[in-house]
Amino acid sequence: MRKKLAEGVYAIGGRDDMLPDANVYVLGDPAGEDLTLVDAGIIGNGKYKLESIAGLGLEIRHIRRIIMTHTHLDHIGCVPEILCEVPEAELWVHEVEAGFLEHGDDRVMFGMPALKDMCMAQFHIPAGAFKPAVHRKLVGGEVLDLGGAAWRVVHIPGHSPGCIALYNERDRELIPGDVVYADHAVGRFDLHGADPEAHKASLYRLAELEVDMLLPGHDRVMEKVPPGYIEETARQWEPYIK
Repeated sequence: MRKKLAEGVYAIGGRDDMLPDANVYVLGDPAGEDLTLVDAGIIGNGKYKLESIAGLGLEIRHIRRIIMTHTHLDHIGCVPEILCEVPEAELWVHEVEAGFLEHGDDRVMFGMPALKDMCMAQFHIPAGAFKPAVHRKLVGGEVLDLGGAAWRVVHIPGHSPGCIALYNERDRELIPGDVVYADHAVGRFDLHGADPEAHKASLYRLAELEVDMLLPGHDRVMEKVPPGYIEETARQWEPYIK
């Protein structure tokens, strides 16, 4: 998937292989010079993501920041590759997971020891090699001007401790990371730093928002979200999230 979804909102689908690869969203007016990437994708897909951005008619050199919905490897792994092409771009992360990155603590990034061992072997990652600088630490509640549109940061822990969503109230667009997907699916809540009860609360918090378009971290975009969809998803999963 490589698509313009709305004015100032573009989607590049993840290219799953042996491991999942996150969707990337680009926010901003192509006529301007202020583009934001939301998430980056897994290691090795940086060239694909950048070529896809260019294929949408957007200028790579206008990427000003990368905002992470969370720092699992399938979302943050491409960051060094992208920053090699646009080194002036900033990395924005929720303060909880920024602390992990700054201290070289990769437990949240990999989620579990077995996955860390597999990824370090597959991608030839030296121990302690992944420690990107964080330029802005988000806390939740900020309203960000991203390419001329106002996007509110919503802290939604559970899938990981520093998960955030971005919500455009005017156009009812929601980027929830891996907390909720299309087809009544939700993200995992058994990885390092996950909290099932917090995940449940975050689902209900998102259910309070009026959402017409759902742009999740994986799988398909919901361009027409039925009323009450997120609340219905939360209720379906409530018996199992514990």
